[in-house]
Amino acid sequence: MKRTYSEINEKIRKRKAVVLTADEVIDLVKDKGVENAAKEVDVVTTGTFGAMCSSGAFINFGHSDPPIRMTNISLNGVQAYGGLAAVDTYIGATQVTDKKGGGYGGGHVIEDLVAGKKIHLVASGPGSDCYTRKSIETTISLNTVNEAYMYNPRNVYQNYAVATNSSDKTLQTYMGKLLPNFRNATYSSAGQLSPLINDPHLDTIGVGTRIFLGGGEGYIAWSGTQFNTKADEVNGVPTGGSRTLALIGDLRGMNREYVRGLDIFGYGTSLAVGVGVPIPILNNDVMKRCAISDGEIFAKVFDYGTCSSSRPVLGTVNYADLRSGKIECGGRMMRTSPLSSYKYAKNVAQKLKDWISNEKFELTVPSIPLPKEGSVRGLR
Repeated sequence: MKRTYSEINEKIRKRKAVVLTADEVIDLVKDKGVENAAKEVDVVTTGTFGAMCSSGAFINFGHSDPPIRMTNISLNGVQAYGGLAAVDTYIGATQVTDKKGGGYGGGHVIEDLVAGKKIHLVASGPGSDCYTRKSIETTISLNTVNEAYMYNPRNVYQNYAVATNSSDKTLQTYMGKLLPNFRNATYSSAGQLSPLINDPHLDTIGVGTRIFLGGGEGYIAWSGTQFNTKADEVNGVPTGGSRTLALIGDLRGMNREYVRGLDIFGYGTSLAVGVGVPIPILNNDVMKRCAISDGEIFAKVFDYGTCSSSRPVLGTVNYADLRSGKIECGGRMMRTSPLSSYKYAKNVAQKLKDWISNEKFELTVPSIPLPKEGSVRGLR
């Protein structure tokens, strides 16, 4: 069976496309087999929702009168980057407030913008003949700025570590609270719903792919930072952090429900983002990969009790066991808890399905494929 993007989009325009979410398609393939399921289904929708620290937003404030070249910028007390043009900035999700108490950062500023709230802007610059003003204090909102768009250098990890702690003290990490002596384990992936697990070698996903981003439409802009194709695989899926995506989308089309600032105790601030990628069923092989279930997807368990970038691997577990609430690894039983929301991942996949089924979202052909080779380097 072979199908083209144009054939699928024509069916979408006529509201005849058959669209299933990634978890729905598992039972269909079990019941009817890959070949028959591929004939029946046109698009599979995926979804994920969780902390994506390498995220942020570009904003253009517009010029004041007299004009200013901003080199020091804060938004609600959170430092934004001042090294762009006069009134352009980039605010990162993990930048924290300079106010006493903390707990608020760039991710919260982005959430507040999406929610339509007013943001307190304080900026200064050196002054010059063409930019005579040296300081400004005012309020902005999504309605008053020229542009505000999310640009995330690294989102949607293909898979991720399972974290536990061998030390005798509690650790506060980006993987949440890790209790001493292997008393718990945390993980962060939507498993069988996750976009890059359903298309593990990016056969249908590339630069220009239209996606669900933060409740609105977005696009894949490039391969994400730390893009890696060298990870070990089981059932054709990497068992650890591997491929990633750089994403872009207009904040004005987003929904606060899927863009949430986070305060991770003992670590810092971040941004939870909902991302959904449609996978066109172009052939039987694509269908087969989309039918993978949590019991067939494995992740490595790492010991975060060792302070090293090359943490010891204690074993490998599947997502069905992780979602059960406990795993056995190295002869030890550990309680498990997710850092990402499976409920919201399902919501993302379902909303994307509804958009496509109701002729509100057509598929785009990638303008260029993402790399087939990539490895991660570190500082020396």
